[in-house]
Amino acid sequence: MPTLNIRRSATTLPRENFTVIGREIAVAVKEGGADPANNSKLRDVIAKAKANNMPNDTIDRGIKKAAGDAASVNYEVLTYEGYGPSGVAIIVDTLTDNKNRTAANVRSAFTKGSGNVGTPGSVSYMFDKKGQIIIDKEECGMDPDELMMLALDAGAEDFAEEEDSYEVITAPEDFSAVREL
Repeated sequence: MPTLNIRRSATTLPRENFTVIGREIAVAVKEGGADPANNSKLRDVIAKAKANNMPNDTIDRGIKKAAGDAASVNYEVLTYEGYGPSGVAIIVDTLTDNKNRTAANVRSAFTKGSGNVGTPGSVSYMFDKKGQIIIDKEECGMDPDELMMLALDAGAEDFAEEEDSYEVITAPEDFSAVREL
């Protein structure tokens, strides 16, 4: 199968710093193990780290630290829901080692922005989680129809041809399989 180069556009994901990615690696290892072949979440975080030019030795060190050190800091993924100005629904995903501090910071941000924190489930019913893959047309030498069929066979939900790229939409659980085609 041909290998596709996937680029991230500035509109989809901001460039993230190594500390945040390191924490995501730790969470992925603790949830699913240190082997990327058996842990799709870790595989996705490693791909994200490489897309942000994180050195391989830093990635390996983060995996080893999370896998071997039971006394290391435990990070948790928390989701907050609420309403912003004019009733705009907002979902905030966080990665934290201190729930109380994070809850206070999120509540403060909502208050400063003329909003309020809601109860779990108050706005999440309005959203669908999706994976988005942007493929640069210049770096992909495949026929659009062939690429679309490969993506759909791998589990993609939608395929769109833009001016200078292809956009593939997936369910979160199919993201890794579609990205690796």
